[in-house]
Amino acid sequence: MRRSATAIVVAAVLVTSSAGCGSTAAPTAAGSESSPPSAPASTPSPTPSVEKRTVTETEAIPFKTKKVNDPTLAKGETKVRTRGVAGVRTLTYSVTITDGVQTGRKLVRKAVTKAPVARIIAVGTKQTRQCDPNYSGACVPIASDVDCAGGSGDGPGYVQGPVRVVGSDIYDLDRDGDGTACD
Repeated sequence: MRRSATAIVVAAVLVTSSAGCGSTAAPTAAGSESSPPSAPASTPSPTPSVEKRTVTETEAIPFKTKKVNDPTLAKGETKVRTRGVAGVRTLTYSVTITDGVQTGRKLVRKAVTKAPVARIIAVGTKQTRQCDPNYSGACVPIASDVDCAGGSGDGPGYVQGPVRVVGSDIYDLDRDGDGTACD
């Protein structure tokens, strides 16, 4: 009896997995049937990456302006007494980030870290008297008539002397003509 060599061919089954593709089966030995394609392997959906962070921001607090009367400044004149400075407010948030995208933001704390300083503007209230340039040593007001204070004149303006006459004696205050009036 003669023996013959019989070759048996066995094919390997190749399963590939990619999105949306099922498995494929290669035929087995000659004449045999292949198994039906299997259902797609269900891969569990990945768990989203959720992260909580604390974020701190600052914002400016505008300063206010206050006006105060100042009797040492001429009426209507203004002067900045204190320069205004803006304050700072610190805001702390709890931020939720899901898969790299901000999905939530909640204010946790709000605090004034630097108080604003108000700007102070002085407004003059001092009545300025205009003095006649013909006299020096005291302010002789400019009026329809000026007399020496404490004398017998009827005003409406008065001056407390002594006053030097440096120009024309338009109010006739230097009656004796010695250059000094209301002495």
